Amino acid sequence: MSRTDDHQKSCRLTQAVQGELKREYESDLVGQLRGSGNTITRGEITIRLAEAFGFCWGVDRAVSAAHEARRRFPDRQIWITNEIIHNPLVNEKLRKLAIKFVDISQDGYKDFSEISASHVVIVPAFGASVQEMQLLEQIGCQIVDTTCPWVSRVWQRVNKYKQQGFTAIIHGKYKHEETVATASRAENYLIIQNLDEAEWVCSYILGSSSKKEFLRKFTLAYSHGFDPDLHLNRLGITNQTTMLKGETERIGALFQQTLLKRYGQDSLSQHFLSPGDTICDATQERQDAMIKLVAENLDLILVIGGYNSSNTGHLFDIAAGISLPSYHIDGQSCIGPGNRISHKSVGKPAEQTTEPWLPAGTLTIGITSGASTPDQVVAGVIENIFAIRAGR
Repeated sequence: MSRTDDHQKSCRLTQAVQGELKREYESDLVGQLRGSGNTITRGEITIRLAEAFGFCWGVDRAVSAAHEARRRFPDRQIWITNEIIHNPLVNEKLRKLAIKFVDISQDGYKDFSEISASHVVIVPAFGASVQEMQLLEQIGCQIVDTTCPWVSRVWQRVNKYKQQGFTAIIHGKYKHEETVATASRAENYLIIQNLDEAEWVCSYILGSSSKKEFLRKFTLAYSHGFDPDLHLNRLGITNQTTMLKGETERIGALFQQTLLKRYGQDSLSQHFLSPGDTICDATQERQDAMIKLVAENLDLILVIGGYNSSNTGHLFDIAAGISLPSYHIDGQSCIGPGNRISHKSVGKPAEQTTEPWLPAGTLTIGITSGASTPDQVVAGVIENIFAIRAGR
């Protein structure tokens, strides 16, 4: 096949995939809402959508690549090393395309034993660890890498820290696959999940706790051979790209002030590297839009997205911080039957049911969705809310 023929085939595949994605994930209702101020009213209910919500560029790119891989390799077994994104609907649709997901045990071990050189393996938007990539290269399979460029940007920063002999302080969740992938690229690292943990570490740096207590508290969250008395002297801050930007900034400022107090202004640059902005643009846009949405005159708030989606969880954190009924749901099936909602609350691992949840009378409901939530899911939620009032 000539280069021209190959290019034409690629264009045809891309056009076919774009049509497929439009049918599978987009919504006429949400499209209309975007074109009319993100507001819709039926009867006594008004829905206000956040200004920014749903699929981001990186997620769209990863999902498109998975669908295109199925078309490009119709007769080959395709695997994904983890969920392509944290959305149950999207992952179920990929399973229906005969794309398999690598089994992951509770301790995070992935079983690659069924993958052979003739197979195709998709690396999800979160990326993969150095060790996983090396293993896949040894197997000799076809690799389709959909790692988000924002994640790659964090890896570049971590590599800079390694080259300069700094420990990477990673603001993230130590079990999250993006953080695992980032940590694998560091020489020395410590993963902290929130400001409380950062404050504890900074207190240790200033001499308030024992090494034994430190190592016990952060078990599984630091690099092999980590010595807090040695590896907390030169620090660089980075993050999982879906964390709250404001919290990452506060954590960076706290470590800077702590090392300034310990080493003085003249030596600070030898012990602290200021973090760059490595929260992804889409995450920040959705967080900013959520902050704006919760400031409006609302009666309740819905946040839609996978329960294991970090960026969706942080949107819900913003909603839960105000004195309005707020619900995190993973899709339209959470609404109904009847005036019932299945949802998760902050700090509670199990899904719970509230009935009735939709008050009588005139209501304004704020809705947003995480960066891995298709518009069709948002539309389904809206229609189910209207159906409650219609008695269906």
